[in-house]
Amino acid sequence: MRLALLVILCAVTSTAAPNVLFVLIDDLGYGDLRAYGNPYVDTPNIDSLIRGGVLLTHHYAPSPLCAPARAGFLTGRYNHRTGAVDVSSNRGIDRIASSEKTFGDYFRHAGYSTALIGKWHNGLYNADVLPHRRGFDLFVGFPNGAQDYWRWNLMRNGVYDKSDGRYLPDVFSDETIRIIRERDGRPFAIFLAHNAIHDPFQAPRELIEKYEDRVGSRYGQTVATIYAMIEALDASLGRVFSALKREGVWDETIIVVTSDNGAILNKRSDLDASTYRFHAGLSGNKGEVLEQGIRVPAAASWPGTLPAGLVVDTPVHGCDWLPTLFHATAAGPPPEARPFDGRNVMSLLRGEEMPELSDRILPFQKNRYTPVRHSDAAIRKGRWKLYWPGLEPTMAKDGPRDNPSYRRGITHKHWEMPLDPDIPDFPDARAEPPKLFDLIRDPGETTDVSTMHPEVVRDLKQRYDAWFDDVITDWRQARRLIREADRRYWRDREPPDPRVLFRGFWLWDQIDAAPAEDDPLEVFPGYWSYE
Repeated sequence: MRLALLVILCAVTSTAAPNVLFVLIDDLGYGDLRAYGNPYVDTPNIDSLIRGGVLLTHHYAPSPLCAPARAGFLTGRYNHRTGAVDVSSNRGIDRIASSEKTFGDYFRHAGYSTALIGKWHNGLYNADVLPHRRGFDLFVGFPNGAQDYWRWNLMRNGVYDKSDGRYLPDVFSDETIRIIRERDGRPFAIFLAHNAIHDPFQAPRELIEKYEDRVGSRYGQTVATIYAMIEALDASLGRVFSALKREGVWDETIIVVTSDNGAILNKRSDLDASTYRFHAGLSGNKGEVLEQGIRVPAAASWPGTLPAGLVVDTPVHGCDWLPTLFHATAAGPPPEARPFDGRNVMSLLRGEEMPELSDRILPFQKNRYTPVRHSDAAIRKGRWKLYWPGLEPTMAKDGPRDNPSYRRGITHKHWEMPLDPDIPDFPDARAEPPKLFDLIRDPGETTDVSTMHPEVVRDLKQRYDAWFDDVITDWRQARRLIREADRRYWRDREPPDPRVLFRGFWLWDQIDAAPAEDDPLEVFPGYWSYE
């Protein structure tokens, strides 16, 4: 009798739905961790997680820029389908259409307690698009693209928390620890979206001094601060990992740690202003679909299920995480869920072969505003990557129009305003010939071999064009839904006065006008310029 009861209990334990902790770090490059060869920065807690789990060496973010990448992680679908193709929240091109189901929707449907802690940036200026209206039981964080690390303003399901002097990564980790400690018996699914190491570059002074001594003469003040931010974040995550162990749920929790896009690597003549640093030999920058812009660190841990010390070299896409993690719940999809573009790669993480991934295509495309087929675009299949450089007119952000709201949101509480409906397109854009790289022999993308393999170029171009035709159709539909929803929201509401809202944030130095003489609404276009 006792033996039978033990067998039943073991069966129940083995089939229980695991907790999920998905950690998304902001702007963490492939070369920013010890496990990826960085000889300067100390990340003992992430290193320990990797030693006890799985390291991915060819893991790709869905996009080389924040909001579209997050949309891919949150939905398991190509970001174009969701509506999120850029970061300008004032135009709504960071929003995820209401027709899409999010990480929160999926796990809530499976009976989980769901939370998004940290940075959202997939819909601002309208309460209906915030995380606690998009499947998450709890949202503690900020909707803007950036936030001051000391003078922060956070939302808790729409109610504001004002800064109490703590360093912001510690605030987010403290909140995560509270959820773990006060769990209600249901499994939890936490999307922990740290804003570190995104600018403004701020860190505890003692850590900055440590890295000034270690790398200051080689890389300068800004990189020393970035490395201090990474170590501070690692320490913060270490406290979360300790809480999981202390509460007895470490072995019952799947943890994923990754980044939304590659690092900002700006070379400046002033060494102290430069962010250029160790990048493991990869080419490109944040915002570009060259390898350093999209290939990002990723590690997964699930003690007793995923092998310790496994290194996975098979390419994995950021859209794979939601289908993989949700599959572990054994639940069916929520009503009206759309097909995932990502794959369930749990077998790969267990160390098993997945031959069906050998011919898989991984497509990427990112330019400003309306997507342009062959601007900053790429497709990978096996060892081959076909790449179209970004076309200059399509890559530029209209700072005077888009940045006042972004800059205000770094230090001010969240507010609401209608969308600026104008989305530039580029009908005259003409693509440059694509380049072909062999990523096995040439991971730094230094040598174009397109003339040596014309058949590969033809095949990959056809596959890419078919993909773009598919997703751009969905983007237009998502864009229409986003615009219609915003119009309904503001039908009976009074918009704020831009002259008051953005006083002190207009970018007068970037236009030919005088703040003492000119009306900002006449010289700075925006939502107020349209009916």
